[in-house]
Amino acid sequence: MIEKLEGVIISDKAFSESSKIVNIITKEHDVIGVLCKGAKRMKSGLSGTTTKLTYGYFNVYYKEGKLSTLISVDVIDSFKNIKQDIVKISYFMFICELVQQVLKHEHNDEIWDLFINSIKKIDEGYDEIIITNILELKLLDYLGIRPSLDQCVVCGNKNNIVTISSTKGGFLCSNCHTNEKIVDEKTIKLIRMLYYLDISKITKTDINPKVKQEIDEFVNAYYDQYSGLYLKSKTFLKNLKKLNI
Repeated sequence: MIEKLEGVIISDKAFSESSKIVNIITKEHDVIGVLCKGAKRMKSGLSGTTTKLTYGYFNVYYKEGKLSTLISVDVIDSFKNIKQDIVKISYFMFICELVQQVLKHEHNDEIWDLFINSIKKIDEGYDEIIITNILELKLLDYLGIRPSLDQCVVCGNKNNIVTISSTKGGFLCSNCHTNEKIVDEKTIKLIRMLYYLDISKITKTDINPKVKQEIDEFVNAYYDQYSGLYLKSKTFLKNLKKLNI
């Protein structure tokens, strides 16, 4: 069956001297493998449209659970700005790996929307760390491990929230706080706002460096505590941060 699938190429590998296989995150069928016959030939119409980060409509002979075959590509975007920046590429790879893991838990068109809107915003020049943190927060719902961001995780109090704890799973009020690190008041307000924010409508990502770091630290620690996911790309990101790249 020939299908027109909206997707982004996330990886490719050689299949023969003239062909290759690409993996595509699609809106319709999550992640699929697609054979691109002759795509390694310079004169092939597929040579320039089957590279990593190509976003478009892929016309394929679709085979469920098997290797599909590419017919043609209608390119929407090639995300050139991401391709030119090693940090942005690294965050793209992390997002791809994370989304693949989440899709194993649940198929939902909203996951696709979150994925593609995040990539678009990073390519447009918005802060890749903040965009990624927003995506990570929203994906927690689909993993079934949403933190408490509306009230104290211990007593349910909506007032006097003083910090957020990855260990306890969310906001803590002054009565329930013990020895947890106190974060900036803006961190508490922003992390809740970012969770509810529509990524596609973001117009700025200017956040105080301290607050930005505290949000990133919470998100990373929370995933480590509750998700059970091991992502190779996350280790690479941590090394990049140590190098301050």
